[in-house]
Amino acid sequence: MSVDAKYFANLFAVSDDPWAFRTRWYEKRKRDLIMASLPRQFHERVFEPACANGELSAALAERCNELVCHDLDATAVNLARQRLAHLPGVRVEQGRLPGDWPGGSFDLIVLGEIGYYLDPEAWLQVIEQAVASLTDNGGLLACHWLHPIDGCPQDGRQVHALLQQHLPLYRMLRHEEADFLLEYWSCQPSVIDLDETCP
Repeated sequence: MSVDAKYFANLFAVSDDPWAFRTRWYEKRKRDLIMASLPRQFHERVFEPACANGELSAALAERCNELVCHDLDATAVNLARQRLAHLPGVRVEQGRLPGDWPGGSFDLIVLGEIGYYLDPEAWLQVIEQAVASLTDNGGLLACHWLHPIDGCPQDGRQVHALLQQHLPLYRMLRHEEADFLLEYWSCQPSVIDLDETCP
């Protein structure tokens, strides 16, 4: 069973930054690694579910024309809207995956710290929806904490194992540390546009 919405409501009732995204060096460094792992400098349309209070979203918004953010919790949505209000092309919506997947296609989908809150069946639906909504040259980035989390139906390794088994994409990058795993998959075997790099 996926984690209930009350879990997140309780977290945001206590703090507007329950995971200390704004203050912890671990989170800032991980955010910088995520952004450095994107092989393209700029994207047309990006989807980031589980955006929380919008700290990673702010960095993503600087590198795309349109950013669609989701979060299950209403407080998180309001915080993200405030955080991102000054940035053009950003839309923050309340939604729960896998049911509330946005329409249209994306050339980047960022699944950060979300998979273990979903049971394997729901996570497989998310994977299927992601593949179906990626553009021909799109990519998917996933990053998850590797240690067990009380009350979560999966851990980070299980989440990434299902991605590896079910994504019909090319894995371009894998970065593992003691605490988290970061991977990027592409619809194409190379993300380099040879016309731009060759003289």
